[in-house]
Amino acid sequence: MSEPTDHYFSAEPASPEERRTIDVMLEGRRLSLTTARGVYSPDRLDPGTAVLLSGAPDPSPTGDLLDIGCGWGPIAITLALRSPAARVWGVDVNRRSLDLARTNAAVAGVESVRFCEPDDVPSDLRFATIWSNPPIHVGKAALHALLERWLPRLADDGVAHLVVQKHLGSDSLQKWVNAQPWGLTCTRLSSAKAFRILEVRRA
Repeated sequence: MSEPTDHYFSAEPASPEERRTIDVMLEGRRLSLTTARGVYSPDRLDPGTAVLLSGAPDPSPTGDLLDIGCGWGPIAITLALRSPAARVWGVDVNRRSLDLARTNAAVAGVESVRFCEPDDVPSDLRFATIWSNPPIHVGKAALHALLERWLPRLADDGVAHLVVQKHLGSDSLQKWVNAQPWGLTCTRLSSAKAFRILEVRRA
């Protein structure tokens, strides 16, 4: 019998967990964090995430901050390390990822971050900062639905930064966001290592 095909965007990955430890640098700190099979980029800090963490402007120091598709937690943990007075939300549909992210936040010593499924985020929250390495491989329709759920929840002075590979549709995604009736403007902040950081704010 062949092993079930898994996707990091599965709610309950079918593959054996097989946890492992990897060393990563977050905010100048070397941390030994836990990953596993059935989650996104289990063997290393994804290059796109690394571009986002090094290239995005500092997040808001206060308010509610959001990591869309948090995986095993590097973006949300970095937000919490940079903005300890803020409240950070890491959302993902993959429950294995959420368990890992909670473990890794404890290792990093950050207490201001909550990892949860999307429906567990209070519907009235507005976000001062949104960071994401969005799951491009879920397909265009699912990706658009994901961003349609979260980007309109930017606070009036809030800013979102998304990292997207150039050849996986960063330019078309920018055009799509600008065409939506949300009152948001999407511009290209920077390019590095085949990735682009897109910046989204209220028009």
